[in-house]
Amino acid sequence: MKQVIQHFRTGELRVEEVPEASSRRGGVLVSNVASLISPGTEKMAVELARKSLLGKARERPDLVRQVLRKWRRDGLASTFRTVRTKLETSLAPGYSCAGIVRGVGAGAEEFQVGDRVACAGYNYASHAERVFVPKNLAVRIPDGVSFEEAAFVTLGAIAVQGVRTAGVGLGETVAVIGLGLIGQLTVQILRAAGCRVLAIDLDRERVELALRLGAETGCTRHDPQLTEVCDRLTQGRGVDAVIITAAGPTNDPIELAAALARDRAVLSLVGAVGMNLPRRPFFEKELQVRLSRSYGPGRYDPRYEEQGIDYPIGYVRWTERRNMEAFLRLVAEKRIELVPLITHRFAIDEAVAAYQIVTGQPATPHLAILLQYPERDTDSPPSVRRPATGVGTEGTIGIGLIGAGNFARSVLLPRLVRQLDTSNAQILGVATANGRTAKSVAAEYRVPFGTTDYRALLADEAIRAVIITTRHDTHATIAAEALRAGKAVFVEKPLAIREAELRDLEAAMEETGGRVMVGFNRRFSPFSIELRQFFDGRGPLVITYRVNAGPLPPESWIHGEEGGGRILGEVCHFLDFLQFLTAAEPIEIYAIPTTAPTGAGSGSSPETVVVQTRWSDGSIGTIEYLATGDRGLAKERIEVHGGGRSAILDDFRGLECWADGRRRRHRAFQQRKGFDEEITAFLTALRSGEEFPVSWTSLVQTTRATLAIEESIRVGHPIRPPRGRV
Repeated sequence: MKQVIQHFRTGELRVEEVPEASSRRGGVLVSNVASLISPGTEKMAVELARKSLLGKARERPDLVRQVLRKWRRDGLASTFRTVRTKLETSLAPGYSCAGIVRGVGAGAEEFQVGDRVACAGYNYASHAERVFVPKNLAVRIPDGVSFEEAAFVTLGAIAVQGVRTAGVGLGETVAVIGLGLIGQLTVQILRAAGCRVLAIDLDRERVELALRLGAETGCTRHDPQLTEVCDRLTQGRGVDAVIITAAGPTNDPIELAAALARDRAVLSLVGAVGMNLPRRPFFEKELQVRLSRSYGPGRYDPRYEEQGIDYPIGYVRWTERRNMEAFLRLVAEKRIELVPLITHRFAIDEAVAAYQIVTGQPATPHLAILLQYPERDTDSPPSVRRPATGVGTEGTIGIGLIGAGNFARSVLLPRLVRQLDTSNAQILGVATANGRTAKSVAAEYRVPFGTTDYRALLADEAIRAVIITTRHDTHATIAAEALRAGKAVFVEKPLAIREAELRDLEAAMEETGGRVMVGFNRRFSPFSIELRQFFDGRGPLVITYRVNAGPLPPESWIHGEEGGGRILGEVCHFLDFLQFLTAAEPIEIYAIPTTAPTGAGSGSSPETVVVQTRWSDGSIGTIEYLATGDRGLAKERIEVHGGGRSAILDDFRGLECWADGRRRRHRAFQQRKGFDEEITAFLTALRSGEEFPVSWTSLVQTTRATLAIEESIRVGHPIRPPRGRV
C-alpha cells in the first residue's frame, strides 16, 4: 500500500510502498478515502525533521538532557546506538482521516465491515491507503456527511475542545485570535453555540472568510480600530472569553487577549504561542488562563486511546471521541461549512507537492489540503505478500524477526547482524505492527521480506527460527504458535505474563518437543560467569541484588495490559540471575511493595518492591527493585556472600572478589551485560542443533516465580511457586 513517510534524520518526505496494515485486537482496519493535512502541526513536524542535528538539539533540549543522562549511566556505545536508532526512525505524518471499515478486531465489535468512519490519532490516522485505528479514536460518519468533510474530524474536535475549555455559552462574546484552519472551525462552532464572535488575524483575507462563515465582526491584528471594534461589540465591557488558535513563538497573542478581555474573563489556549504573561493586566482583571488539551479528555492516556477503556459519561461528559461525534453532528446539521475551507486536493501519489505548499515552497495561500485515495476492492482483505520458500542462501539458517521496537533496533539487531555471517545465518523476514517499520528495518538490514502479519513468517519453510520482541502480552501466544509451526524460538523477556499463557506454551512444548530461549542476557555476561565460578560449590549463598530502575512515565505501555507492569516485565531478569548463581530452584517468594504504586498508570502493580527469595539449596536472595532512587546512581549492584567468600558486581562494569583476605578486581571499559554472548549462544545452538543453554524447566520456574511476586503482593504473605512441568 502507499503511505506518506518522513525520514527523521534527513527530513525527506516520500510516498512509499509499505506492507499492508492489518487488523488487530481493539480496533478497526480502515481503507482511507480522504485524509487532511494539518497545516500547523504537520508543518512544524516537517520543519523539525529537516533541521540539522544541532538544530534538532536546540529545538528539543529535553531530549538532549535525556541523552546526557543515558551517556553518564550506560556509556557512550549504548547511548550512540539508541540515538542512531531514533534518528533512523521513519515517521508517519497525519492524524485525521476518513474511510471504510475493512476489518474489525476483537473488542471492537461495535463497528462492522463496511461502516463509514472518521479517525483520529498520530501514528494511527495516517496518510496511508489503509490504517489500523483503536476503537476510541474512530467514530461513524453521520448520513449526509461526505468523506472529505469527515476527514476534518480531528481538527474539528480540537476546535470543539477549545470552545469547551473557554466555558462560553449562549449570548457571550468571544474573540478568536488566529484564523487558520482551527480558528475558522472555532468561529463556526461558537456561532452554532449562540456566541458573538470577534475574529482577528494578520491576514485580511482570512478575516473576511471568517466573516462569511459566521463571525459578527473582525479586524486584522494591526488595524488601529481593533479596540474600538471590540468596544462596540461588547458595549465597552470587553469580551467574555478569548480563544487563541494562532501559532508562533511571539507573546503578542497573549498580550492582545489581555487587552481585549473583560474583568475575570477566560483565555483558552489552543495554539502554541508565547506564554510570558504580563502580570499587571492579568492581575488587575483577574484573568483565567486555561490550556486546551488537544481533542479532549482521553488524549495522551494510553488506557483510553490504545486499550479502549472509556471514561464514564457521568463523570466525563465530553471525551475526545464524543467531541469528534459532536463535531460531525454539527457538520451533518449544516451548522458548519467545510467546503469553503478546502483550498487544495491531491492524490496520495502527489502528497510531496501538497507538503511543499504547507512548508511554503512555493509560497501559496492555503488552508485545508486534502489527500485522496483510489477506490479499492471492497471484498478483498488486506493482501499479505508471502516470501518465496527458500529465499535465503542455500545452507544458511533462516531467521524471522517478529517485532522491531526501540530495544530490538538499538540493542539486539545490531549485535545479531554482526554475527550472522560467521554463524551461517540470515534474517529472511521481519514482521511489525505497522508497515513503515517493517519496510524501514528490512531496508536497513537488507532483509528480503517485510510484513505486518507475523504468521507469514511462521508459514515460510525457509525460516527455521524466530526472534520475538513484541510487547509482553503477545510473547507466549506467538511463541506457542511458532513452536507449533516447527520453529525454534528466541523470545525477549518475559516468557509470559499470565498463568494461562504459560500453560498453553507448556502444552506447545510437550506437543512439539521444540526449543525456546528467553532473553535473560545477564547470565551470559563474562562477569556473571566468573562470579558463578568464584562461588562454585560454596553455597548456600546470600545475595542482594539492588536495581535502581527509576520511574517510568505513567503513560508508558509497560504499565498497561500490554506490558503487565514492571515486575512481570523486568524483575524476571533478576530472578533468573539468582537462579543462575545458585543453580537451584525457587521454593518461596515474599514481596513487600511500597504502600502505593509510584506509577499512576500501573494499576495494582508497584514500581518499588523488595522481593525475598528462598532457594532449594538453602540460599537466600533479596531483590530491591527501586523506582525512587536518584538517577545518578548506577542501576545495578549485586553483593554475594558464601563459603567464606564475598563479591560485588557493580553495574556489570566491574567485579571485586574477596577470598582469604585478598581482593581481585576486574574492570571493563563499558558495560558487559551479556547481550553479545547471549546471541552467540543462540546462534551456536541453532547451527549445531543442540539444546539452548538454559533449560526449559529453568525458564518455567523463573516465570512462575515472577508470577508469584504479584500473588504475594496481592495476598500479603509468602508464596511457594509451583514447579514447572518438564
